[in-house]
Amino acid sequence: MEAIKIRLKKDDKVKVLTGKDKGKIGKVLKVVKKTNRVVVENINVVKVHQRPTQANPQGGIVEKTMPIHISNLMIMCNSCVKPTRIGMKLLEDGKRVRICKKCSQQIDS
Repeated sequence: MEAIKIRLKKDDKVKVLTGKDKGKIGKVLKVVKKTNRVVVENINVVKVHQRPTQANPQGGIVEKTMPIHISNLMIMCNSCVKPTRIGMKLLEDGKRVRICKKCSQQIDS
């Protein structure tokens, strides 16, 4: 599998572009670089049948948040409050920051 440059980070607000949760906005909980997927809060929730174990003696049907591919997500800009693409900018001190392609404001705080 070819590696894609993932510019999403934990705690980013993202909007879902396709799938059953299209149009929903959530916060990134975890980034899985190996499979180019991201776990987003309350997005792509599935019901998993779980067997009783020592950790969970009850067992039963449990709701679990599953990862979603990064191509189905778009980051939300804090200043213009719209889904946007991400650009990179080099500051004077040599630090690289992410910028909004629509309003050219810095996404990283």
